[in-house]
Amino acid sequence: MTIKEGDFVKISYTAKLEDGTVIDSTDENVAKEAGVYEEHARYGDIVIVVGEGHVLKGLEEDIVGKEVGYKGTVEVPPEKAFGEYDPNKKEMVTLKKFKEKPKPGDRVRVGDRVGIVEKVVGRRAIIDFNHPLAGKKIIFEYEIKEKIEDPVEKIKALFLIHTGRELETKVEDGKAVVEVPKDVAFNQFFLLGKITAVNKIFEHLPEIKEVELVERYVREESKEESS
Repeated sequence: MTIKEGDFVKISYTAKLEDGTVIDSTDENVAKEAGVYEEHARYGDIVIVVGEGHVLKGLEEDIVGKEVGYKGTVEVPPEKAFGEYDPNKKEMVTLKKFKEKPKPGDRVRVGDRVGIVEKVVGRRAIIDFNHPLAGKKIIFEYEIKEKIEDPVEKIKALFLIHTGRELETKVEDGKAVVEVPKDVAFNQFFLLGKITAVNKIFEHLPEIKEVELVERYVREESKEESS
C-alpha cells in the first residue's frame, strides 16, 4: 500500500542531530531518557495528512512512495528542516522592551517574534531570532504504522491535529456528528482550530456533506436525588 500525498498515515519517529542528540520523539520513554520529555505533550503514534506540513518537509517527502510497515532513516538538510542559519536575523534590542532584565540564553518574545538572548551589552540585548535548530541537519528514524481509511478516524485525527483534542465522532448518511466538550467554550485555540478542522473534513472527505458540532450537558444528580 504505497503512500501518496493526501493520505492519512499513522507514524512514529525519533529525531536526532548529527551527533546523536535526541531532540524529539513520539516515544515517551525515549523522550524521558533523552531529557526532552514535556509534561503536557502527547506521546504515542501520531496521524498526519501527507503533504499538509504536519511534520518537517524532508520527512514528509521521504514518506511519499513508501509502503505501510516501512522502517527507515532519513537525513533532512537544514533547508527542509528548520531553515539555514541567517546571521542577519540577529538584532540589538533596548532593555526597555522587557519587564525584567534578560540574561544570555533566555528565550524572549519581542513583538510577534521569539528569539534567544545572545548577550547583554549595556542597556541593550543582542537577540538571535533564528530557530534554535536553524542550520542543523535532522536525522529521523521513523516507522509507517498504518494508513487510515475509516472516515471516523480521519475526522478524529483532523480535530486532534487542529484543536489538540480527541473528540467522540460518528458518521451516518453523509453527516458527521462531533461531540464538543464543555470545557472548551472559551478556549480560543479550540475555537479557531475547529473551523480549520471542519474545512479540512470537507476537503479530504467528499462523502461528508454536513458536520454537526454538539455540546452536550448532563444534569448532575444532587445527593437528595440520588438517595
